[in-house]
Amino acid sequence: MDGTLRERLRPRCEPNASPLARERLAEIAPAFPAGFVTPAMRALLLGLAEHSDFLWQIVTRSPALFVALAEQAPEAANAELVSRQRAEGAACASEADLAAMAKRLRANRIAHALLVALADLGGLWDLAAVTQALSDFADASVSAGLDALLRRAAATGKVRLADPDWPAWQSGLFVLGLGKLGGGELNYSSDIDLVVFYEAEPAARVAGPEAKAIFGKITQDLGKLLSQRSADGYVHRVDYRLRPDPGSTALALSTAFAFDYYQSIGQDWERAAFIKARPVAGDEAAATGFLKELGPFIWRRHFDFAAIAEIHALKRQIQAVRGHDEIAVAGHNIKIGRGGIREIEFFAQTQQLVFGGRQPALRGRRTVETLDGLCEAGWIDARARDELTQAYTFLRTVEHRLQMLRDEQTQRMPSDPEALEGFARFCGSPSLAAFEETLLAHSARVQRHYGLLFERGGDEAAAPLVFGPGEAEPATLAGLEGLGFRETERAFGIVRDWHLGRHPALRGGRAREILVDFLPALLKALGGTPDPDAALLTLDRAFSRMPAAAELLAILRSHERLRLLFADLLGASPRLADTVGRSPHVLDAVLEAEFIAPVSEPDTMRVQFRTLVGEPASHEDVLDRCRDAARRLSFVTGARLVSGLITPAEAGRAYSALADAAIGLVLEAETRRFAEEHGQVPRGRCCVLALGRLGSRQLTAASDLDLVILYDFDPDHRMSDGPRPLDAVVAYNRLAQRIVAALTVPTRRGRLYQVDLRLRPYGSHAPPAVQLKSFIAYHDGEAEAWEHMALTRARVVAGDASLGAEVTAAIRDVIARPRDPATVCAEARTMRALVTKERGYAGPHDLKLAPGGLFDLDFLAQSIVLATGLTGCIGCDASTVLRRAGEGGLIPTETADTLAEAHDILDAAVQWQRLTLEDPAKPPSGNAADRIARAMNLPDGRALQAELAQRRRGNRSLLSTIKAAVGGRNERLP
Repeated sequence: MDGTLRERLRPRCEPNASPLARERLAEIAPAFPAGFVTPAMRALLLGLAEHSDFLWQIVTRSPALFVALAEQAPEAANAELVSRQRAEGAACASEADLAAMAKRLRANRIAHALLVALADLGGLWDLAAVTQALSDFADASVSAGLDALLRRAAATGKVRLADPDWPAWQSGLFVLGLGKLGGGELNYSSDIDLVVFYEAEPAARVAGPEAKAIFGKITQDLGKLLSQRSADGYVHRVDYRLRPDPGSTALALSTAFAFDYYQSIGQDWERAAFIKARPVAGDEAAATGFLKELGPFIWRRHFDFAAIAEIHALKRQIQAVRGHDEIAVAGHNIKIGRGGIREIEFFAQTQQLVFGGRQPALRGRRTVETLDGLCEAGWIDARARDELTQAYTFLRTVEHRLQMLRDEQTQRMPSDPEALEGFARFCGSPSLAAFEETLLAHSARVQRHYGLLFERGGDEAAAPLVFGPGEAEPATLAGLEGLGFRETERAFGIVRDWHLGRHPALRGGRAREILVDFLPALLKALGGTPDPDAALLTLDRAFSRMPAAAELLAILRSHERLRLLFADLLGASPRLADTVGRSPHVLDAVLEAEFIAPVSEPDTMRVQFRTLVGEPASHEDVLDRCRDAARRLSFVTGARLVSGLITPAEAGRAYSALADAAIGLVLEAETRRFAEEHGQVPRGRCCVLALGRLGSRQLTAASDLDLVILYDFDPDHRMSDGPRPLDAVVAYNRLAQRIVAALTVPTRRGRLYQVDLRLRPYGSHAPPAVQLKSFIAYHDGEAEAWEHMALTRARVVAGDASLGAEVTAAIRDVIARPRDPATVCAEARTMRALVTKERGYAGPHDLKLAPGGLFDLDFLAQSIVLATGLTGCIGCDASTVLRRAGEGGLIPTETADTLAEAHDILDAAVQWQRLTLEDPAKPPSGNAADRIARAMNLPDGRALQAELAQRRRGNRSLLSTIKAAVGGRNERLP
């Protein structure tokens, strides 16, 4: 930027031109060149003389330095001082060299401190420029010190430098800046938080077997070099206490030790500290590699709400120990007090920890940039960003003014009224009253935003709830009743057992602490569900099955929206609630913007599934990640259904698209793994055919997958080309076994799907994979009518596209074959009677097999497609087929519409059954029936049962009149 500091002055301090300040200025004025003291310069000098003993002492000791800095552009002067400081480590062979260098480092620091103060107080630099300049200078100091100490060690023969001109290169030794230094936000008189690590292998090459001791001594000497005071002052106060286990570890630690520590016992506050970690000196390549490898410790893949609880607990401890619970001005600590700098930093950093693992854009080191990123990502609104940014700028500026007074690391406001009034003017305020008003306003805004993120509202504890070991107090029972619980005695007993640790998941101290802390909010959320007692029982069962509950409780405490949704799931879907209990971080998906914009298109679901699976390192990892991804996306689909964002039919398409994606990825993974062992069959092809509900895209939350695995190959090239070649038939059947195992075998993450291969030719007596020519031959000559009916819902879902097209064409040929409609209907009735005889049905709630239920409607639709050769309806659900049959005149339009509507209602009820009932084969309880009824816009369970029974009776009546009326072909049908 053009112009010298003197020319660009716009002083921000308000001197009161006291006699003392004027006297001090008069004493030094002769040392300045003629015309140097402009009105703006005079105001600045009076401010220094009046308020800052530290800065005024520098001016009086070295007026020439003051003049030299004022007659340069501050940007150029800063660059020159930083460069000079960094260059001080260029030569050091003895203790005398080191002592001389230390003196120069301190002198440079004094000059830089004066420059930064002048640019700040003079109105030339904003906060970002000030903190960046301070950070750059500190980087240069650390780098110079480390270089000098490495050169001294080399001169004495303790180390062998790979390049004497670049001492740290390939040494394995590096220094990370944490805290404000790491973020490039260093304050005016701050400690610098450093951690020092080394990689064992390069360190051994440089320093031999004594590398640990030598590098530890260098680190110790670096701290002394920068921290020791003399008549010239000091360079920087160094703090090494952010290293792992500082009470019992060396100052320089191996990266291997650090990885073990952070991955096993690293704490959330250490993760927060490493958000700002940055290489400042030493072997930069080693430092960069270390931070990259440490990334998974800092940035977790799931939304980590537990971090909020941990870090806010630390904040509460700071306030409790140091007594900063109230906002004040006189004597107030603007850093760790209420509404202070630390709360803004915690507000930003905890949300970085929560969301940064999934959103790399939120991994910035600087606080203001993080607030901008949180706003852009939609986690905070523009008002929060702007108010916190303004408060941060104001408070950090006040912090700098406090430290300029006497070059002390302090954030405490003066307590004396006269000193406080003078300090207000030093900060640029016209009066103490104006300063107090501004400070209190900013602090109040910070406290409000911080409280919304971390702290409970007052209404959550409105009900007097006490869950001691004895009998329930009347006030507690009344409070539970007020929250909506009907069976208050039982509710009290359940919650009391939680407090007593009757479930192993709640015995840990942290779990119980969190539970006690937000129990009123949890009970309030449960009380807001249609059936609070049922929701509480479901949660109690979930606790009984969990190995640990602390993580789930931390998430629920930290986010009201998730708490309310979880309460709804407890009331509406024990299956989804159980998923949350076993994998709490599936709740993360509810916070993503995509949750309210649901999609069920296969391509979109495929992309989402593959993104979640990522790039697994091993076969076992593939299986686990597939299960995690499927669990998450299945939960999202169910939660959207419960939330009313999608219909049951849309849920069926989403569940089906998810299964398609999982089958496709598993097929690819198993094919690759098989090829590594046995190679590929030349010109061999494989695909997966779906039938049943997956084929017609009606999958439920609990459906099996009806699959047929098909293959084809060139008979002249039967052998695979790998290290252990196999015949094509053997190869594809073994591959089929692996595919089924990958989909069905339980791992530590559970099971992916149940797979049924019995609809393949010859059923369970046949090999698991079917060659295309065998498939075609079987359906040409041996298949029964019901097997052709099953093909009307067939759909290729994965594998080789050309083979899939041939399979699809073969199925179309089978369906299009001329048939006698009466014969088809007769065979369908025979098969229906056989199913009734062998399987029966579980009662009127069995919506699939009960007379007039889905099985009958599906059979009718399949019979229509088969009898009339409606190839355009292959892969369609029964409702679509029936409506098209009505449009084409195969059955009366009114009948078709009535049956299709009944199918939609029964199928929706089945979707809800599979989602909400733990055992859909059993009659639903009154509460469960009521939940399903409300979801289907009916008043209660009785109305639901009456509606479903009426629909089945109507279906039976209509089905008895249709019989063979499906007639012949009708060209009007699609």
